Amino acid sequence: MLLATPPPNRLTRGLRLVVALLCVASCGSNLRVTGIHVGRALNPDHTVANHTTSFAPEDTVYVSVFTSGVGSGTLSVRWTYAGRVLDEPQKKVSYRDVAATDFSLRSVAGFPTGQYTAEVFLDGISAGTRTFRVDAR
Repeated sequence: MLLATPPPNRLTRGLRLVVALLCVASCGSNLRVTGIHVGRALNPDHTVANHTTSFAPEDTVYVSVFTSGVGSGTLSVRWTYAGRVLDEPQKKVSYRDVAATDFSLRSVAGFPTGQYTAEVFLDGISAGTRTFRVDAR
């Protein structure tokens, strides 16, 4: 005996669409942060040229965030000093391989001496923190 399957109704078509969208949303990107470097200068490929964790008040601080994988997302860096957020820039990125994305922090008046942190986020999830110092020279 052969059973016929009824034609799909609106509910089953809607359910199939929801399942398909959930799969696309959860399987869409495997972009991940693989490294964070701090320094005084950048190379043309957005990597740090002069690695250091010690800066003068007039220096520009650069962070290079290394990613791998295929996908897109939002990278951001939360720069803090003495428990206060100084800046939190974001960059939307889309990569197909290993890549570097740079961020910078500078102060026209010069940075106060002390310890600073740069916390990196990928899509709002912390991917790592680097600390650095500013000392008078």
